[in-house]
Amino acid sequence: MSEPITLNVGGMLYTTSLMTLTRYPESMLGSLFIGDLPTSKDQQGNYFIDRDGKMFRHILNFLRTSHLDLPADFRELDLLSREADFFQIQPLLQALQTIKSPVIQIKNNAVLNIFHDSQSHNVGSYTVKLVNVQVFSTSCALLNLLNSKFYYIFKGDNLSVDSDLEDLKFIPLEWVQSGRTSLEKQYIMENWKSLYASPSHRQIQSLDMFIQQVIKIAVNGGFFLNSIPSVSSNPIILHFTQER
Repeated sequence: MSEPITLNVGGMLYTTSLMTLTRYPESMLGSLFIGDLPTSKDQQGNYFIDRDGKMFRHILNFLRTSHLDLPADFRELDLLSREADFFQIQPLLQALQTIKSPVIQIKNNAVLNIFHDSQSHNVGSYTVKLVNVQVFSTSCALLNLLNSKFYYIFKGDNLSVDSDLEDLKFIPLEWVQSGRTSLEKQYIMENWKSLYASPSHRQIQSLDMFIQQVIKIAVNGGFFLNSIPSVSSNPIILHFTQER
């Protein structure tokens, strides 16, 4: 067993092991503790996750045993399914699908979590902004669709954002917000790339524009957007339903 880790989930404290939290490393929760995503801590130094603390009990028990054991009078399947969607634990989602209840209908749902960050760099008299995002989804089809539609331009060449589709767990992207021809040599030196989206082949100038393109690509690919995202949140959460 690894050293114990204490988590603050929505104000409730849980103590577990790194082995348990990373049982499904391809999940968003697993990626948090493997180091693929930034983590936050509260004032006591506990890892902080701003989600429903009560529901996390069932998620943690599933990580420990790989079995979904719910009380006989459990009436919050819809809330638990949303939490499972957020943490993107595919075996738990599959277990929830087997529960026959009119409350839960998650079979064709797709949740997209977009973690984002930006950094500013001074280059001469200009300020260059780099945007970094990590895109997770409960739908492999949606993740592969997005992966195929975004591309970089670097040194005048088109570059794919991720070539390993067989092991695609999330899409990491980093791009320069706006390109200046006069700074091209500096961009090459720093390995800064411009991001584009097909089929429009428009350069992505901002995070807002990136989200708009994600929604457009998903809708054109047969996914229906179920809610308007809050771009000020982190992660940005998009809920889709896939057309049969």
